[in-house]
Amino acid sequence: MQSSRFFRVGLAFLAFISLGLPDGLLGVGWPSIRASFGLPLEALGALLLTVMTGYLLSSFSSGWVLRHMGVGTLLTLSCLVAAASLLGYAVAPLWAVMVALGVLAGLGGGAIDAGLNSYAATYHSARTMNWLHACYGIGATLGPLLMTAVLTRGLPWQTAYATVGGGLLLLAGCFALTRTWWQVPTSAAAAEAATPQAPFAATLRLPAAWLGIVLFFCYTGVEAAAGQWSYSLLTQSRGVAEDVAGVWVSVYWGTFTAGRIIFGLIATRFPLRLMLRLCLLLALLGAALISLNLADGLTFAGLALLGLALAPLFPSLIATTPERV
Repeated sequence: MQSSRFFRVGLAFLAFISLGLPDGLLGVGWPSIRASFGLPLEALGALLLTVMTGYLLSSFSSGWVLRHMGVGTLLTLSCLVAAASLLGYAVAPLWAVMVALGVLAGLGGGAIDAGLNSYAATYHSARTMNWLHACYGIGATLGPLLMTAVLTRGLPWQTAYATVGGGLLLLAGCFALTRTWWQVPTSAAAAEAATPQAPFAATLRLPAAWLGIVLFFCYTGVEAAAGQWSYSLLTQSRGVAEDVAGVWVSVYWGTFTAGRIIFGLIATRFPLRLMLRLCLLLALLGAALISLNLADGLTFAGLALLGLALAPLFPSLIATTPERV
C-alpha cells in the first residue's frame, strides 16, 4: 500500500512536469513556428486565446466531472487529450488547425491541474502541494532546453512537440493502469457531499472575490508574458544569440522552480503577508531591469529575479483565498 502511495505521488509529479513542458516549448519555438506558417509576431495571441478558452472550460466544469468520473479516469482522459493536441501541433498543415488544437491543449491541461489538485488536497499536506506546483516549473524549465536542443541540431520544431506528446501518451497509459488507486475514500466523499456549497452568484457579490480575480489575472499575465515572449524579445529585438536566449528563458523557469521549492521549506518560518509583499517588490525590480535594457547582463539578471519573485505568489495566493473571501 505504501509503495502504491509513492507511485501515485511520482505520477502526480510527472503529470505536473508535463503541464509545464508545453509552456516552455512555445516561447522558444514561436519564431520557428511563425516562420514555417508565414505569420506576424503577434499571431501567437490567437493560440494563447484558444488554449485559455479550453483551460477555462475545463476549470469551470472540473467539479462536476470529478464527481461523475473520478480522479483516475479524468487523469487518463486528460492526458490523452493533451497528447492529442501536442501530436496534432507536430503534424498540423495549417496555422488555423494548430490554433483550433489549442482548445484541446487547454482542456487537457486544465483537467490534469484540477484532478491532481483535488487528489493532493485530499491525501497530502500543503508542503506536498508546493512540491507539486514546483514540478510545473521543472517542466517549464526543461521545455526551452528541449526546444533549443532540437533547433540547434537543425531539426524541425515539430520534433519537440512530438516528443512531449509521446511522453503524455505513456503517462496516460500509467494513469489508466492505476485509475482505481485514485478514488477518494467513501467517507471523504460523503463528507464533501455534506459540506454546504457557496452559491456562485453570492461569491461574485463579494468585493474580495473580484479583487482576487484581478490579482490572479495580473499575476498570470506577467508569468505567461515573461515565459512566452522573452525569447522573441531577446533574439529579435536585442540581438541575443538563439542558444543564449534559450538558456536564459530556461533560467527564468529554473529560478521560478527554485523559488517554489525554497518557499515550500521556509513558508512556515516567515509571515506570509510580508513574504508576498517582498516578492511583489522584487518582481517589479526584475521587470524594470528587463524593460530598461541597460545591458544584456542586467536584462538576464532581471529575468532570473522575476522568475524567483513570481514563484511563491500563485500557491500562496491560492492558500490564502479562503481567508480573504
